[in-house]
Amino acid sequence: MHDFIMAEDSELWDVICDGPFIPMNTISEPAVTVPKTRKEYNDVGRKDIEKNFRVKKILVCGIGPDEYNRISVCQSAKEIWEALLIAHEGKTQVKQSKIDMLTTEYEIIKMKDDEYIQDMHTRFTSIINKLHSL
Repeated sequence: MHDFIMAEDSELWDVICDGPFIPMNTISEPAVTVPKTRKEYNDVGRKDIEKNFRVKKILVCGIGPDEYNRISVCQSAKEIWEALLIAHEGKTQVKQSKIDMLTTEYEIIKMKDDEYIQDMHTRFTSIINKLHSL
């Protein structure tokens, strides 16, 4: 998914990493920044805001109904991405636990008595791919 977003527009990946752009006004005495109203947006601000909506659309179109339920409450592309990362990779401890389990499977893999070589190869490749993704 990362490569697809980068191919679409490298600035879209920035929206995922940094969060959505919010146009701000600075009010003096004392100097305070507040979000601009929609009427105050200029063309550049509108374009930057639209990037969050484009990334959200890309992410939502690339997931299934179960995933959608997981991210439906997210407001920004960054929140969606983080929710998907946690769901698929888990937190660091969960991720390490998965790696340990897959490493053990890799180390003890043996061909079953009633198994064809292609089936064993498929199991082996699956373990390697899962390890690689983690």
